[in-house]
Amino acid sequence: MRITGGKYRGRIINPLPGLKARPTTDFARVGLFNILNNRVDYENITVLDLFSGTGSISFEFASRGASAVHLIEQDAKHISGIRRIINEMGFETIKPVHIDVKSYLKTCSVKYDIVFADPPYDLTWLRDIPDLVLGSGVIAEDGFFILEHPRNEHFNSHESFFEHRNYGGVNFSFFRPLK
Repeated sequence: MRITGGKYRGRIINPLPGLKARPTTDFARVGLFNILNNRVDYENITVLDLFSGTGSISFEFASRGASAVHLIEQDAKHISGIRRIINEMGFETIKPVHIDVKSYLKTCSVKYDIVFADPPYDLTWLRDIPDLVLGSGVIAEDGFFILEHPRNEHFNSHESFFEHRNYGGVNFSFFRPLK
């Protein structure tokens, strides 16, 4: 796995062996960040990365200069590997939080410009994630939510949906809070 842009572009990241996570492919991350490059000023955004897994999305945002990245992961082995990489790379804006997503969303009082979620594709409540995130109040007024999901899931009928992108087997659906 490598970082595809920003200050740490090209740096190889080696997650701990035996992780259960399915990292977002380099191809899909490049595509996603090409979209975001035209929409956000990285140095002025805060990011929430839910179901962080290997931390690859958080590392991409931090490499591009995001002012704060809060990374949420419930698996102890994953969070340990993420903390190791943060220390090795010297990321100063990433704050890893070892907690499950539902608990974090219930207690969080921070507003984020971008919320990203890459849940396990077989998660039984994957279809509920947009409503959980949008209903939690964690998205800033002009912010948005990006959900990574398998190709067999479709969210274009959701009232907050505004865009879909497909990169091979990786799909991103974008949502805005209703005003």
